[in-house]
Amino acid sequence: MEFTAQTIADFISGRVEGNPDSKVTDVSKIEEGKTGTLSFLANPKYEKYLYTTEASVVIVNDSLTLSQPVKATLIRVPDSYQAFASLLELYNSMIPKKNGVEQPSSIAASAKLGENNYIGAFSYISDNVMLGNNVKIYPQCYIGENVTIGENTIIFAGVRIYHNCKIGNNCILHSGSVIGADGFGFAPQSEDNYKKIPQIGNVVIEDNVEIGSNTTVDRATMGSTFIRKGVKLDNLIQIGHNVDIGENTVMAAQSGIAGSTKIGRDCMFGGQVGIANHLTIANGVKLGAKSGVNSSIKKENEIMIGSPVQPYLEFMKCYVVFRRLPEMKQELDSLKRKLDDK
Repeated sequence: MEFTAQTIADFISGRVEGNPDSKVTDVSKIEEGKTGTLSFLANPKYEKYLYTTEASVVIVNDSLTLSQPVKATLIRVPDSYQAFASLLELYNSMIPKKNGVEQPSSIAASAKLGENNYIGAFSYISDNVMLGNNVKIYPQCYIGENVTIGENTIIFAGVRIYHNCKIGNNCILHSGSVIGADGFGFAPQSEDNYKKIPQIGNVVIEDNVEIGSNTTVDRATMGSTFIRKGVKLDNLIQIGHNVDIGENTVMAAQSGIAGSTKIGRDCMFGGQVGIANHLTIANGVKLGAKSGVNSSIKKENEIMIGSPVQPYLEFMKCYVVFRRLPEMKQELDSLKRKLDDK
């Protein structure tokens, strides 16, 4: 499709600076811009590319002050990143949506399907499954007994959802994610082995949740593992049994949350964060990448990092010392030699 700069500006309530009739048919990163594409500038460190890009139209912040002339037509908005995201969302919504049931696939007679569903080939829909309207299940998915999936939810290829789990409205589960596998529960025996503890609970995923590829959310031993409204989980994350993740919390890849830990709302975790079991993390807590948490964090909106985790400013003070350890050791060795010579 072809759009003019003015048409785009009207949609995102922006102001054109340059040729309003400049046309675009595709999008590009600003450093790789080509003629006929739309790009955006949000991060100041990429500003240098604004003056060299071949993109025909670039969305920029109102606050941007140009240091030299630009060839592209600019569209000024209060928040260029948010405006560009809105355009991508519009573009994505215009892609034709699949409907119907592809063959071969298996759908139990007791399953209840809503309107405008799509079931991809080689998918298996078990007994008593309930699908809301506009649910899209791509090929090679397994949906276990008594699972419910809300309206407008997308289940990408290769997802496994075990029995009795509940998925809300407007969710996205990416390929390879597993929802409701057994929690890691084993009781030590006198014979130096382990007896499996049955995991009879489920997983409840509320509305507007997105779960990345190859992320696993274990079912509860009893009761439910909860992923609350608006949570965003990156790829390759492990959520243990009976964990409760609060609304709008986001986690980056390779994080792991051990069983029965309660995470507050509006938290942000960097990559490879690890949290021990049976802890409580307060609302709004931010954890830096590779943080290791072995005790509860009770103060809201705390910013922490390290393993074991500590407040960010304390960690940075310690880091200054860490970096000087080789130098300090040399000084200590030198002093020791001087004392030995006396």
